[in-house]
Formats: sequence, structure tokens, C-alpha cells
Amino acid sequence: MGAKTAMLVYADGDVAAGLTGAAEFADEASAAALLGLLWPPARIRPDGEEPWELGDAVFPPAGRACALSTPEVDVLCDQALMLDRPSQLPPHLVDASLGRTLYLHAMHSAVDWFAFAVWRDGALVRSLSLSPDDGILEDTGARLAFEEPFWAGEHPASSGDAYPFPFHPLLLGEHALREFFGFSSEGADDGGPSAGRLDPWAVELFGFQVE
Repeated sequence: MGAKTAMLVYADGDVAAGLTGAAEFADEASAAALLGLLWPPARIRPDGEEPWELGDAVFPPAGRACALSTPEVDVLCDQALMLDRPSQLPPHLVDASLGRTLYLHAMHSAVDWFAFAVWRDGALVRSLSLSPDDGILEDTGARLAFEEPFWAGEHPASSGDAYPFPFHPLLLGEHALREFFGFSSEGADDGGPSAGRLDPWAVELFGFQVE
């Protein structure tokens, strides 16, 4: 698995449905205003490139960020969102989700680390962060339904050595992508690279440099 993500998504309902046809509503100014939640506006400028496809935008290079603002879904992608403890997301970013659902999704294949969190109307519902080297860094709130088969050992890690968890964190991360956003980057199980309800290569985000 080579998947990496660093995403923050604000949603009024189903994310995949909200992103379908998003180009009709998207504009660079709204995306820049959304990114202003994460960085001072004076540090943000358009990268001058073609829009990023979501499949690539989920993990932009350091010093770059991708954003998309639509009436139903707002998406921020930036490596600054890779928090070991997602519950420590700055309060102003959580406050911006009042009346909505907020998702944080971050993973890095180099260390088999995965973290996610869900807030509803500003209240933390679930947060998890784990890697085989560091163990469980955070485990807050009741497990979500899609997690249960993993903790029950139904998706064991394929490593020949003893593994610290009953599943591989990145596989759980792929299932979380599909559960929350309707797609998976590597293909959970044998469903293919864009398994799910949304084609991540058909959604475009605006790119920015952060100085």
C-alpha cells in the first residue's frame, strides 16, 4: 500500500453526493477563503497550475494545499492536518463545522500510520490514531460500525511476523475513505482503485502555495 492522505472535510450530508457535479459550483476565490481557516490569507496564493484531481489532491506536497468549496461539501487537503492526536485539531477549525459533520482523515504508508476523527455539530464523536511502531496514540469515542469487523479480526494483517493490531492500519484507512467519502485510493479488498460511489479522478480541487 502506498496511500497517503491529509484531509479535512466539512459536509452537510453525503460527501460523495455533494462532490458529484461539484465543478458547477466551485471557484478559486471560495476555495481560497476556505483555506484561510487553516492559514493566514496573506500566506496563500494560487499555485498557477491546472486544478488537482482529488485522487492526487488528498496528499499535496509540503508547502502546497488543495481546497474545494461547494454548497454541500468543503474539502481541505494539507500535510499540516496530519495530527498524531486528531482530537487536538485547533478549536476554530472545529467551530467552523457547527451544524455540519466534520471528518479528518490522515494516513502515511511509510510508517503504516492512520488517523481519523469525526465531529457532529462541533462535538467529537470518534477519534483514532495508530501505527505499528507507536501503538495506539488515540482511541476516543465509540467505534464506528465499519471499524468493528477489523477489531474483531476479520481483516488480519498479512505480515508473517506478530503484528500489534488485528488488522493493517492502512486497510482500515482505505475503508474509512470509502465509508466517509465514497472512494478509496488503493482499493479496499479487490474493489479497484476508485472502488465506491465517487470517482476521485473526476473531482477537481484548486491548488495553492502556502508561504
